[in-house]
Amino acid sequence: MNKSLISQPSFCILSGLGGIAGVVMLIVSFAINDGPPPDPSNAELVKFGQQHFATILWGAWLQAVGPVFIVLFAFALVHLAGATQRLAGWMTFFGATVLMMVSLIEITFYISAMNRDPAMMPSISLRLIYAVQHLYFIVGAPTLFLPLGIVLVSSRVLPPVFGYLALILATAFAALGVIFLLRLTLPGPVTAFAGVQALWWLAAAIALIVRREKIPNSPETRAVAVSPAG
Repeated sequence: MNKSLISQPSFCILSGLGGIAGVVMLIVSFAINDGPPPDPSNAELVKFGQQHFATILWGAWLQAVGPVFIVLFAFALVHLAGATQRLAGWMTFFGATVLMMVSLIEITFYISAMNRDPAMMPSISLRLIYAVQHLYFIVGAPTLFLPLGIVLVSSRVLPPVFGYLALILATAFAALGVIFLLRLTLPGPVTAFAGVQALWWLAAAIALIVRREKIPNSPETRAVAVSPAG
């Protein structure tokens, strides 16, 4: 006798809501924290930190927790596609881990920038933030979107356009990482382009919820959806 643990439509809804929650948290984090003025002195950084202490730290919290929900959503897509034992699925897990670590490292320096001892800590932290932002384009986003795009193109979890858009995003991020490799500080329009990925995650999460009844069961999802009852 088989006992259903959770129906696939319910799993799709929960996964999609998690993806939406992650995107909303990122949007709020950027909305409440505009960042310091361009080329600030250390004194200006200290003053900025004092004036925006709470919003900077709450923004850091949101930017740390939001990607966790997005990564879980990415894992759910791999699971629904039955790709957890395929190379593309493994590389998606690897890429999500890399992206998560890049995000957490950047957030660590947001918090360290709030310290005024030693006196140059805010300025040093800001320079390290600029350095870490390169990693998002060089390796963080490409290593996630490329294998995830391959997974989605070869499955019916989402419309094929999502897989092809993921491949385009991976290419665009990698190209920007190479083009601006010799710029120690990425230009504003380049860093702003990183926000495009949030639109992809939001649209994908909504699409998964809408299509929850149309997604075919893979052998892997059937194995997780049922368990033997005593």
